[in-house]
Amino acid sequence: MKKRLLDFVMLAAGALLFALSINLFAIPNEFGEGGVTGVTIILYYLYGWSPGLVSLILNSFLLIVGYKFLDRTTVAYTVITVLLLSLFLYLTEGMRIESHEIVVNAIFGGVIGGAGIGIIVRAGGTTAGSVILARIAHKYLDWNVSYALLFFDLLVVFGSYFIIGAQAVMLTVVMLYIATKVMDFIIEGLNPKKAVTIISTEHAKIADQVNTLMDRGVTVLHGHGYYTKAEKQILYIVISKQELSMLKRIVKAIDKNAFITIHDVRDVFGEGFIELSK
Repeated sequence: MKKRLLDFVMLAAGALLFALSINLFAIPNEFGEGGVTGVTIILYYLYGWSPGLVSLILNSFLLIVGYKFLDRTTVAYTVITVLLLSLFLYLTEGMRIESHEIVVNAIFGGVIGGAGIGIIVRAGGTTAGSVILARIAHKYLDWNVSYALLFFDLLVVFGSYFIIGAQAVMLTVVMLYIATKVMDFIIEGLNPKKAVTIISTEHAKIADQVNTLMDRGVTVLHGHGYYTKAEKQILYIVISKQELSMLKRIVKAIDKNAFITIHDVRDVFGEGFIELSK
């Protein structure tokens, strides 16, 4: 019950932030947007139709499609999000910020909008529209959710060129790119780490120094070279970004010919990091 309540709070907070990004930054500066929201903004520019009402109608149709591809919890959360977003778009419709720096407005619109959608998706919901299409692409094509969303959003943005003009389109692209990076950061984790793979003939010495100097665990994997057929011991280590330079110094001091690969990882759980229960 506590988790459901927390999820609802996150959905409400995300919907409010996204609505504010539209009414405080996008519409006053005549920016576009992606997906269904972009369509509602264009209709607002052309006919003065309420973004909240149009958003509710269009997203209701997409929810019918999304129902076939998303699990029940996601659909239920999306229905809640769509209702809250339409409500907040209506309640904040007349709000404005006294800022005439159009580039700054695009940046803050992207940050707030990306944070809003990121919180919603992290809670298990969507804002319907292109987010549903992005989730479908992620499920069946293994696309990254954030970049799939950017792809579908840009289709709408470039289609709005004849309504808002070239400058507004370019600034909208900047806003959406910033939103994507912020959303990606929130969705994929607030706990970025580095996973390091080391192949060295001095693997035992390196592992010992990592244990002693860095107080980090080391996993030893057994492998062999395909061409030489020689047995090799492979070290796998997960560390923070700040610890990477120390690890490089350790390896360099022991074996300058070591083979190292470094990968970005997120949301590391387990001993020495975050408990899985959290």
